[in-house]
Amino acid sequence: MKIKDVRVSVHRFENFVPLINKPIEDDYRIICEIETDDGHVGIGMASRFLWHGVAASVAKHLGPAVIDMDPRDLEKIHARLQPLISERGSMTGINLAALSCIDLALWDIIGKASGRSVAQLLGGAKDYADVYVTYGFAAYDIDHLIEAGRRLVAEGHTRLKMLVGSKLGVLEDARRVRAVREALGDDILLAIDANESIGLEDAARLCPLIEDYNIAWFEDPLRRVDARDLGMLRKRTTIPLSAGQMDGHALRFREWVEHDAIDIFMPNSMYNGGMTETRRVAHLSQIYNKPLSDAGGGGVWCLHHVAGFRNGTLAEIHVGTEQVEAQMFVDPPKAVNGRVAIPQAPGFGVTLNKERLKETLVEV
Repeated sequence: MKIKDVRVSVHRFENFVPLINKPIEDDYRIICEIETDDGHVGIGMASRFLWHGVAASVAKHLGPAVIDMDPRDLEKIHARLQPLISERGSMTGINLAALSCIDLALWDIIGKASGRSVAQLLGGAKDYADVYVTYGFAAYDIDHLIEAGRRLVAEGHTRLKMLVGSKLGVLEDARRVRAVREALGDDILLAIDANESIGLEDAARLCPLIEDYNIAWFEDPLRRVDARDLGMLRKRTTIPLSAGQMDGHALRFREWVEHDAIDIFMPNSMYNGGMTETRRVAHLSQIYNKPLSDAGGGGVWCLHHVAGFRNGTLAEIHVGTEQVEAQMFVDPPKAVNGRVAIPQAPGFGVTLNKERLKETLVEV
C-alpha cells in the first residue's frame, strides 16, 4: 500500500451561540485527504488558525514528501517530515497543524485498511466516551447561562463547562460561576475555562472565590499556560488545573509535569501534530498517573483517544464544533445521555458531506 495523492482544501462554516442566536466567530477547517494506490482515502484536519498557511504547508511541503510511502510506516514518515517542519527544535502553530492534517489522515487509512477504529488501534479501552459540553459563552448574561444549562441538562447532559477570563473581570466571573452552580445544583459537573486569557494574579484571585462551588477543573487558566506560573497557581488552589489544547505536544506536557503544574492532560490532535503525538502524550499521562481528556473543539478526532486509552476520561462537545460537524459529515456521532459511541465504521468512522463542502469551500 502506497500513498499516491494528497489533497487539501479550506472551508468556512457558520455557527451560532444557542438561545440568543448570536454568531460565533466563523470556523475555518483545513481538510486533508490522502489516497492510496489500493483505493483507501483517509481524512485529516486542522482548524481555525492561519488556514491558508496550513493548507499551503500541506500542499507544497508535507504532502509531496509522503508520496509513494506506506501510510502504515508512521515513524518513517515522521522522520522524513520532521526536518521539513522544523530544522531545529520543536515548533508549534502552522507547522504542527499541517502535520496534524497529514497524520490524522494516515491513522484514518490505517484504520480503514485494518477494519478497526482509531480508538481500537490506540488500545480499545472503551467503545464510547463520556462527554462534557462547553456552552457558557461570554455572550450570555447570567439568565442565559442558567437557561442554556438547563436545556442541556434536559437533553441528558450532566457535565458542563463555562468560560471565564472575559472583559467582565474577576468578580463578575465569580458571580456567574456561583449563579450557574446554585441554579443547576450540586449533581452537575461544572468546569471553567479561561482560554489562556488572564494573568497569574487574577487567576489566583478568582480561584478562592469559587473553590467552595466544587469546580471540576480550571482549564488553560493563564496566558501562554506558562509552566512556572501554572505550577505556582496549582500550589495556591484546590481546583484541578488542565491544559494542552493548543500546543499540547509531548515536550510541553513534560514541562508542565516537571513544574508540578497540571492535573489533567488535554491534548488536541488537530493542533499538536496528530494522533501519533497524542499517543505519546497519552503514554506520558499514564506514566505520571494523570487523567487523559480532551479540549479545544477536537470533536470526532479527539473522541478516539479518550476511548482508546484506559485512563481516558471525558471528551468535549463544543456547541460550535457540534454545529460544524453536522454540516461537514454525513452522519456524525451524537451524544446520548452524556455519552458518545465510537462510530462502528473503521478509522475515524466519519464520511465527508461532499455536497455541503462544495458550498463551504474557500479559495486558496
